[in-house]
Amino acid sequence: MNLTPIVVAGAMVGAGITLVVRELARPQPALGPALERTPAGGPLVVQEPDLDRDEVWGRWLLARIGHLPGAGVPRKNLELLGQGPGKFLLTKVALAALGLLVPVIAATPWLLLGVSIPFYAPPAVGLLLAALLWIIPDLSVRDQAKRAREEFSHAIEAYLDLVAYKRAGDSGPTEALEKAAAVGQGWPFQLLQQALLRARLDKIPPWEALGGLTHELDLPVLEDVADIMRMSANDGAAVYTTLRARAASLRTELLEAQAAEANANSEKMTAPGALMAVLVMFLLAFPAVVRILTT
Repeated sequence: MNLTPIVVAGAMVGAGITLVVRELARPQPALGPALERTPAGGPLVVQEPDLDRDEVWGRWLLARIGHLPGAGVPRKNLELLGQGPGKFLLTKVALAALGLLVPVIAATPWLLLGVSIPFYAPPAVGLLLAALLWIIPDLSVRDQAKRAREEFSHAIEAYLDLVAYKRAGDSGPTEALEKAAAVGQGWPFQLLQQALLRARLDKIPPWEALGGLTHELDLPVLEDVADIMRMSANDGAAVYTTLRARAASLRTELLEAQAAEANANSEKMTAPGALMAVLVMFLLAFPAVVRILTT
């Protein structure tokens, strides 16, 4: 069997991985000499201090292959989950490289033992496995973001009631939003607290900050709070009833969504249960059928 194509393919893959590792492992330049080389009055780029090595390498990859088809990063979902785009892309690349290498490595012992394997089989299986592993992080992040938005919706349901109670106690719109957000300790309330703090520092209305957070993280349920409080500030309307009604409707929507998900999960279990019943009946009837056929 001609092993030349397989050896050449393995050498090319190894050389590519070596080049990538060499580029990623380059030491960071010293800050002092870099500042000395910076011209006076020139732009100074400050790197985020909390970036770990995986995120730095991933952003290096993102700058070079982020424009390629299929290399897009779901930034809104990642920001909602508190994950970096660089580490996400690095995970995708690492999984795809693993998918390419596993068939070649698995086929090598069989080739050494003299087992005949088509030369195109390992690369074909590797490409298929790499494509499958490439999309796994996207599916995982999408599912996690969906769960996070559901959790955020439950928090907003309670937040609407809290803001309504604060408004009923003669608190102003801004004060009601801030005091209601300060009650909770979970990550949704911390997100609200940070948005309201930025609004206070930037001296903008808090509902504008909540609206911006809605578009940044794709949280449409938060837009209702911003609209209601904006109406309260502009028109002087009493929004206690409106806030309680929106909280009740949101609670109903969440309960209906949970019931629909439970029904869908129950339907998914119907097919395995029916298959199990058929297998049990077949096992019970198999001896009798064999006895009849052999007599």
